[in-house]
This record gives sequence, structure tokens and C-alpha cells, in this order.
Amino acid sequence: MIEHLRDLLYGALTMASIVASLAFLRFWRESRDRFFVMFAAAFALLAVNWVAVAFVPADYEARALVYLVRLSAFLIIIGAIVDKNRASQ
Repeated sequence: MIEHLRDLLYGALTMASIVASLAFLRFWRESRDRFFVMFAAAFALLAVNWVAVAFVPADYEARALVYLVRLSAFLIIIGAIVDKNRASQ
């Protein structure tokens, strides 16, 4: 029962990340601001991360490598924010 609920939540997180990525891609198409494309890439990476977390067993040694994808996504978000703030000054 708990495993099914966990899989459902990973699926919901994946879907939410994909929707956010597509929304940011839409904003990028309208504005051509690279801030939005960077956010779209970050949320696409988060979707990949949630799929990987769902399918890699918890006791698998290399599972920690999956979190590098999440770290990359957060670094892209931080880079996008820093880039946007530097561009406006």
C-alpha cells in the first residue's frame, strides 16, 4: 500500500515538473528571455530526477548519483537568478 502511494506521489511530482517546464518554455517563446529557458531546463531535470528516484531501488548503491541530477537543477535555478539580477544592473 505504501509503495503504491509512493509511486503515485513520484508520478505527481514528475507531472508537476513537466507542466512547470512547459509553462516556462511558453514564457520563453513569448519573451525570448533566457531566464525562462533556464528554468524550463531545471524543471525538466527535476522531472528526470523524480522518474529516476521512482525506478532506482532504495538499497541500490549508486542511488546517490540520482541526486546529482537534482543538484544540477538547483544550480541551474540559482544561476538563472544570478544571471537575471546581473543583467538588470
